[in-house]
Amino acid sequence: MKYPKAIDLLIENLRKYPGIGKKTAERYALHTVNQLSDEDIDDMVTAYLAIKEEIIHCSVCGNITDVDPCPICTDDHRDQSQIIVVEEAKDIIAMEKANRYDGLYHVLNGVISPSEGIGPDDINLKELLERCKDGTVKELIIATNLDNEGETTARYISRLLEDTDLLVTRIAHGIPAGGNIEYADEITIMKAIEGRRKL
Repeated sequence: MKYPKAIDLLIENLRKYPGIGKKTAERYALHTVNQLSDEDIDDMVTAYLAIKEEIIHCSVCGNITDVDPCPICTDDHRDQSQIIVVEEAKDIIAMEKANRYDGLYHVLNGVISPSEGIGPDDINLKELLERCKDGTVKELIIATNLDNEGETTARYISRLLEDTDLLVTRIAHGIPAGGNIEYADEITIMKAIEGRRKL
């Protein structure tokens, strides 16, 4: 027995989310049909339409926003000489929660990943280099993830800017506050040692 066409279509579309396989998509689709009210479904449709119609990427930094340029880029109180480079817009939210940084951001919207066919032209690198040209930016802080793709991207950006006066730094990675060394993996320990500073 097959599902009705509308349920098959919903399952197929739910599978577009990362980490959602066929079984999970099927479970979500059936939950939608059997458990959600018409009002709940209308609310979901309204939310999707609002994202489609209102959410854009900032033309300056690539952050997700509903105004262009985004509120961070237009905030005159922020330090215009520093830019933190992140992989995704959600990384900005994490940085802002710490309330310790008052500079600007640049969202790559991805990382270089040859195994997945993603090269430098497929992420927001050209826009980043353009922002660094006018001399306002003095330091570029690379905050890509500590994995092969993140490291490759960080090194690539560093190489592109090595002949400029721009200071290119990398955020420190290492043992988290409250963490035990005995539970840390080798890469975390290595990065903690590399990121050491004078007391």
